[in-house]
Amino acid sequence: MPDTTSTRTNDVLTQRLSVLSAGPHRDALTRGLRGIEKESLRVTRDGHLAMTPHSAALGSALTHPSITTDYSEALIEIITPAEQDASITLDKLDELHRYVYSVLARDGEMLWNESMPGLLPASDDGIPIARYGSSNIGKLKYVYRMGLALRYGRTMQCIAGIHYNYSLNEEVWRVLHAHDQSTATQTDYQSERYLALIRNFRRTSWLLMYLFGASPALDARFLRGRENTLQSLDADTLYLPYATSLRMSDLGYSNTTGQSALRADYDTLPGYLDALAQAVSQPYPPYEAIGTHRDGEWVQINTNILQIENEFYSTIRPKRVTWPGERPLHALAARGVQYVEVRCMDIDPFEPTGISLEAARFLDAYLLACALDDSPLLPEADYAEANENFSLVTKEGRKPGLALARDGQPVAMQDWATELFAKIERTAAALDALHGGDAHARALAAQRAKLADASLTPSARVLETMRDQQQTFLQFALAQSERHAADFLARPLDAQTTAHFDQLARESLDAQAKLEREEVGSFDAFVAAYRAYTLNRFSV
Repeated sequence: MPDTTSTRTNDVLTQRLSVLSAGPHRDALTRGLRGIEKESLRVTRDGHLAMTPHSAALGSALTHPSITTDYSEALIEIITPAEQDASITLDKLDELHRYVYSVLARDGEMLWNESMPGLLPASDDGIPIARYGSSNIGKLKYVYRMGLALRYGRTMQCIAGIHYNYSLNEEVWRVLHAHDQSTATQTDYQSERYLALIRNFRRTSWLLMYLFGASPALDARFLRGRENTLQSLDADTLYLPYATSLRMSDLGYSNTTGQSALRADYDTLPGYLDALAQAVSQPYPPYEAIGTHRDGEWVQINTNILQIENEFYSTIRPKRVTWPGERPLHALAARGVQYVEVRCMDIDPFEPTGISLEAARFLDAYLLACALDDSPLLPEADYAEANENFSLVTKEGRKPGLALARDGQPVAMQDWATELFAKIERTAAALDALHGGDAHARALAAQRAKLADASLTPSARVLETMRDQQQTFLQFALAQSERHAADFLARPLDAQTTAHFDQLARESLDAQAKLEREEVGSFDAFVAAYRAYTLNRFSV
């Protein structure tokens, strides 16, 4: 790597940090937002997938702001509010878990605190798809999931993870807009900078897989006899000795047929929108062969490469809060990028909520570095190289002497990581100076220790614990889940907080009932309008 490039990019990062850390706007960096969406399978106390419906005591999965379901009826998704400090976000996540557990305990259920599933039904069709009631939008969500089942199988949809939503305060972008002397509009500049963040993330997020990947093993039955290159750890467990995240490897979402040739354009927002708009409007022959109906019932929204834009399985997405009934692509096109959604974080089985405050602090510093550093465009060769590096680290990240590729040349992973840490150290120091204290520096030091000693990584700790305790993957995950369940149940919420969540549950059920009661028009017409909206707005 030429020294001149390193100096230039470091100068850009330093200059922007300096501008943002001085003057009347210096607190803008402390007013960004971060929120967490955590998926968890509901399981019985012996680790089997829960076959019960989503509890009405938790409210409506369709309309509740904080507790919903993802793919399966058994796959709970817990959503925190967006907060200015990661510690508050983690407190909210803990609070929501304690409430969910107060309900699940009544049915003898708990949350599976692992990204890879536990004991699933013997057949793929036995996994229950999430249901959202009789309203047209509720039916649409169900049909979409039916389509996912036909395209990818239900088993793959039971993999769980943590999504980290991150934004910088808009004052940050206004200051940098002036500093960079940009001729773009304020909205376009902000979108450009978020896409720059995404390009840097795509090039370097293999680092997150090394530091936080926590799924090096899985239950052999998960693969349902599919060919694979995994090794046997014991009679029931498959693994790779240096793997960090089998969840994010080609066992997971990247190995899908319709999406295999789909390349998102992260160079410009119009390019990104065009690529996704084509995917949601271009028929794909194998999906055309399936059709949209079976026995007179809808089984997928359409036969295109993607049914909807959210079907695109990416490690990071540009996002904008949508208005009621608005499609995500339209929101981005109309008002620009508002935040990014990081989607590659495994559930940490050693943390009750699946993510530590230390990890969140590191993410904040890392994402800030991605946002402020120089960010070259991502042509096709670089896009492919980034994918290969990411995939390699998911499967061999702890392998001694591992080499990645950068600009077509081999580079030692350790050397590249050391360079990245030098940049993240600058953003961590800036955040600590603004917040007071050394929380970000300590978070960085904890991750740097993993770089020096791979045995400290979550993936290594998972395998070490299984070996020390002579546990299969299922026995390990069940023991961890039971331990965390006991932790949450030992700390019940106070009466006032419980009453607040009970009220939210009742309000969400009332909102769903009102929606169903006042529904106008047939589902066929609703789907037609939904599909036409995309095609009309994004003609290609």
